[in-house]
Amino acid sequence: MTLALLAMSHSPLLQHTDLGPEVGPELENAFHRARDFVHDYDPDLIVSFAPDHYNGFFYRLMPPFCLGYAATAIGDYASQAGPLDVPEDQARALAEAVLAKDIDLAVSLSMEVDHGAVQPMEILYGDIGAKPVIPVFINSVAPPFTPVRRVRLLGEAVGHHVTKLDAKVLLIASGGLSHDPPVPHLASAAPGQRQMLLGEMRPLSPNDREERQRRVIDTARDFAAGTATIQDLAPEWDRKLLKVFASGDLTPLDGWAPQDMTRIAGNSSHEVRTWIAGYAALGVAGGYTVRYSYYRPIRELIAGFAVTIATPA
Repeated sequence: MTLALLAMSHSPLLQHTDLGPEVGPELENAFHRARDFVHDYDPDLIVSFAPDHYNGFFYRLMPPFCLGYAATAIGDYASQAGPLDVPEDQARALAEAVLAKDIDLAVSLSMEVDHGAVQPMEILYGDIGAKPVIPVFINSVAPPFTPVRRVRLLGEAVGHHVTKLDAKVLLIASGGLSHDPPVPHLASAAPGQRQMLLGEMRPLSPNDREERQRRVIDTARDFAAGTATIQDLAPEWDRKLLKVFASGDLTPLDGWAPQDMTRIAGNSSHEVRTWIAGYAALGVAGGYTVRYSYYRPIRELIAGFAVTIATPA
């Protein structure tokens, strides 16, 4: 067994905004560091913890966790569409191992994933089918949310299984950090938005998809200009969280209340649950070291944006 973790923010805006001569090269350098590490590591299998943005999972049935035995990317925001290379037997074995650890995990034989799940693969390999990958969905957008402690235990259950494999495994955690993009909320949704949140408007027409994406792109432009009404980024919260991950002890996060995360860091800050699961899985192998860490609040991406690489100590 060999294990490593790449935890990184994602943003659908990466291909839709100009980050300028300072931020753009800086962020590309972070991606370059990630690519170099992953290509040198050359994993046999990737386990990807990722959220969804009402593209594959809806309020018709919203599990806290779901593992895919097969998965297809929908291609939103010009991300790559098509099937992921999911090794079904290994995915089934992982699901059974996690369930045996008393974690209530759903499974899907036909999972649909969006940019949140595939953007890291595109950045690392330029191809979402370049490596065998087991996708693990963690609900990070649709309240009510499972307690953070359960996310840590999910990660540990995954870690206990993958550390027994005779393979090099890369854990990818995709999401966060602080951000509050214009995603509809069930409590305040208009009738049409409620239908979308329930999954009753699938598949979206090209015009509806474009309108949905344009709303986010326009909000990012206004946010960068200081005129948007969405919640601001929370760099202090982000940096505190990164210090917890680097410490190797995630238990201080167990008591974090979802409503406080939303209040301080935005409605989509719950995507850090993917990081919690990833770091918890890595921690099962013993102590770990964060070998690389990049962070910057990037208003053009509506995100506290971070990239970290960690390996067992």
